[in-house]
Parts: sequence; C-alpha cells; structure tokens
Amino acid sequence: MDYFPLSFDLKQRPCLVVGGGEIARRKIELILRAGAKITVVSPLLNQELETLRAQGAIDHIERKFEEQDLDGIYLVISATENTSVNERVSYLANQRQLPVNVVDSPDLSTVIFPAIIDRSPLLISISSGGKAPVMVRKVRELLEATIPQHFARLAVYLGEVRSRMKQTYSDIDERRKVTENFVESGVASLTSAADRDAAEKFLFADPKARSQEVSQGEVYLVGAGPGDPDLLTLRALQLMQKADIVLYDNLVSEQILDRVRRDASREYVGKLGRGAFTAQETINDKLVRLAKEGNRVLRLKGGDPFIFGRGGEEIESLIECEIPFQVVPGITAASGCAAYTGIPLTHRELSQSVRFVTGHPKDGHVELEWREFAHKNQTIVFYMGLGGLKSICDQLISHGRAATTPVAVISKGTLPDQITIVGDLENIYDRITAHEISRPTLIIVGEVVSLMPGFDALI
Repeated sequence: MDYFPLSFDLKQRPCLVVGGGEIARRKIELILRAGAKITVVSPLLNQELETLRAQGAIDHIERKFEEQDLDGIYLVISATENTSVNERVSYLANQRQLPVNVVDSPDLSTVIFPAIIDRSPLLISISSGGKAPVMVRKVRELLEATIPQHFARLAVYLGEVRSRMKQTYSDIDERRKVTENFVESGVASLTSAADRDAAEKFLFADPKARSQEVSQGEVYLVGAGPGDPDLLTLRALQLMQKADIVLYDNLVSEQILDRVRRDASREYVGKLGRGAFTAQETINDKLVRLAKEGNRVLRLKGGDPFIFGRGGEEIESLIECEIPFQVVPGITAASGCAAYTGIPLTHRELSQSVRFVTGHPKDGHVELEWREFAHKNQTIVFYMGLGGLKSICDQLISHGRAATTPVAVISKGTLPDQITIVGDLENIYDRITAHEISRPTLIIVGEVVSLMPGFDALI
C-alpha cells in the first residue's frame, strides 16, 4: 500500500494551517469537526475564515509563514497557491518530523486527507493516494448509499455498553460473537432511547444462554469463484468477514484472501502446489474438530463447492457429526472463464446442452463415455484436463466428433493475466505445446467456441 491509514485524535491539538483562502477553508472546517485547535498563518483571510476568527473558532497570525510557527504544532497543513511557500513548509515540517499535508501535492505530503463517510463514532476513510480522486468520490457515493444511518446510533450504544459487555462476557472471542450476532439481528436497529429495552434484553437478560448459543461452532462452505475477487457473491463476503478460521485451497488467490477478516487465522489445505498434499479425509476431520471447538470455520474453495469441489464429501462428514453448516454457491470456472472469454456455453443453433467433466476423478483414472460426447451441438467443458489434453482430443475424434470442432484452452481465467489459446481437436495440442501455459486451466470443446470475439483471426 502507498499510504498506511491512521485515525488521528485532534481534540484540542494545536494544528497549523498556512494560507487563508478557499483551499484552506475546506481543510479548516474539516479538522474543526474533529476538535482541533487551529492557528492560521496568512496575510489575509477570506470572508468565511474571518467569520470563524470572529467567533473564536480559529486563531490568526496576520503575516507570512515563518519557521517558528511550527513550534509546538501537532499537524501542519499548507494550503496556499504559492509553490515555493508550500515546498518550504513541507521541508521544514519534515525536518522536525511533523506530519504535513500540502493540499493537492502528494509528493510534498507525509499525510493525506481521505474522503470521509461520517457516521460518528463510526468513520470510514477512502483514499487513492492522490492518484484517482474521481474514483474515491465514486466509492464514497456507493458506501454512503449502502451504510444505514442507524449505524451511528448503534456505534454509540455499543460504546456505552462496552464495559458491561466485558464484565458479562469475560472471554474476548465469546464477547465478539455475541456482539456480531447482535449487530446482525433486527434488534440492532432498535437502539434509540425509546427502544433500548429490546437491545438490553438481547445482550444482558440471559448472558448464560447467550454464551451457550455462541459456543456452538459452524462451517461455511463458500465458493470463491474462478479467480476475480469481484465475482465473489455478497453472501460469500459476509461470511468471509465472520469466520474465525479459514481453510483454503490452491485455487484461491491472494486477492480473494485479502477480503477475509484480518484477524482470522488461515490454513492452506490444497492438494496441488504451495505445500504438502492434504488428504480429503484430513480436511473433513479438521472441519469437524474445529467446529466442535466452537469456531466458525470458512472452507473457501475455488469455483463452486459442489462442482468438482468435493463439497459433497465434506458435508457428509458434517451431517454425520451433527455440525451446522451453510453452503454458498460460487460462480464456477466454466461459467466465469467462458463469460470473460466471450464464449457462450449454450446457443440456440450451435449448442443445446453443456456438460462439465472432470479429468481428475477420485480413483485417479479417467473413464468417460466418449460416445456421448461425440454428438454435435453440445458443449463439453473439461476441468483439470490439461495433462490429458492429447488423449481427450484423440478420444473425441476416434468416437466421431469432427476433427475441426473448435477448442479453447483458458489459463488463469478471469484474472488479469488470463491467456486463451484456440484451435480445433486436431491441432490444439500442438498449439498448446508451443506456449507456456500455467494452471489452473479450463478446456472448452464445441462449436460455440467459434463465437468468441476474434476467433477467426486466432484460429
């Protein structure tokens, strides 16, 4: 990250603002809301700042900036249109190791002002490091529209009862779970003075029963989609922020893991690369054990948990041991990769059906009914089939599928470094061997591949 976000307590802290125009006014009004004690150094003040001075909200030194103005200052803001003055303020502040913001000059600043969503005491800051202010405004608009106003009232209430919560629920994990259950309940919106009885009853009426309620663990089988973190479902994101422990496989990217709750522990249980092989039976046992210990366990899987994700095997163990669980479907690789490549999996004229086939069954052998795949007007999607690509093509041709049937091999689908190589059943293997292809890959066979934008130029 270019900047590390921090929240400053400016209440009664001496802050210096160099400049007395409109640019300075915007910053002054912002830090006044945070309770800063402000001194403005400028030969002149505009009308709005004159009003603030007359009201006693700011102090004014009526002259140009001098180095001694930095004595005893907590935060420095330079808001002039004079480049040399801004540079001098920045240099001298850095000499004293004072945080300094030079408006619209990130190179001269050690701190920058983010866009703020104010639901005090809940505050959200958004920044692009000065690179894309339009994007910052857009993100702020989206968040403003989605964060309820009652969150401010809720944050105040939780602050008021925090000490009581610590006394009632001494274990920090237990306390966090009770609070999370409360925030997610309908009672959380009833925290105005007139409605607090319901909130009090929820949190404090029977703390022993509430403790027992949150001591039961749970497992979330969540599909992480084909790779692009923006393809995560809203429910997936909610549970990723709720889980205590995350078990993830080799198809889950770092970008997706970045959206998991920061203090959740993570454990890699992949079966290919990035570490030792983890047997499925070991994963099943681990899910049961961790849930019995009272944890909320997130089993994060690439694609969809129930499409070649062995989710069915995992829930069998959970059901047998009476562990509560939730399953969140994800965009499977076939759907996501095809969409990002511009290949429709079905088409009224070219393909009336689609089949998902794995090249990696449980016993390690590929035994497929190849005659069923020889029919025209169907799309076949092979998961984990790169190693057997030549055999797949030979079998399809030998069982009657036309050698000219289009084929697409998609590497790292939906990610920025996605690569797509196209050909037909007769030549795709030779084309692949001429390239360096990275897993995971997906193979799409069928006439619909020819509808991919630019197919004719690539074939």
